[in-house]
Amino acid sequence: MERSKRKKHFDEINDEDDELQLSATESFKVTYFLVVVDTAIASLNDQFVQLKEFEKVFGFLFNLKKLKSLDESSLRKSCTDFAKTFTHEESHDVDLDDFFSELKVSQVTLPNDLMSAPKILQFVTAVDCYPNVSVAYRILLTIPVTVASAERRFSKLKLLKNCLRSTMLQDRLNGLATCCIEKDILDNIDLEVVLNDFASRNARRSFFVKH
Repeated sequence: MERSKRKKHFDEINDEDDELQLSATESFKVTYFLVVVDTAIASLNDQFVQLKEFEKVFGFLFNLKKLKSLDESSLRKSCTDFAKTFTHEESHDVDLDDFFSELKVSQVTLPNDLMSAPKILQFVTAVDCYPNVSVAYRILLTIPVTVASAERRFSKLKLLKNCLRSTMLQDRLNGLATCCIEKDILDNIDLEVVLNDFASRNARRSFFVKH
């Protein structure tokens, strides 16, 4: 009885042509473990970059001790960087001069050197004399500082790389994972343009196949 053969994708591993056969442990390490580790490292690097940018903009507002440690020039520079980040043509979240003046006053008037950002926001909201400082702390406490890209990638990887697709190579896996993770971008792509581009690239090959 002749054995039925499954159609293989162009990027699948051909075990018959491979002279080197990997053991089960080595195959798991190459096709799954190292991929997961690389993804985790890339996600952590992205997160640390975002945290550094977050600290660069908001670092002087983290607590009162850090705020009081700034001299006038350093405080002015921090206020300028903050105002540039959150000032757009359509809106002005904080006024630079007023923001700087309010922080200079708050360096003296805030009572406890150990006050954290939520406590400072609670104090300035109750006093109702620091509108720009209040806006700045509300922005600080509502911007997320963590990313879920690692969790999203692991979740999608589990769906894509399963026992039924054990021969899938890295290029195809990366392409499918990108399509799943960046679904919002994919939904906005015109499929007609993609199909026409694909057809034009394969037109010559189709010509030779027909003849």
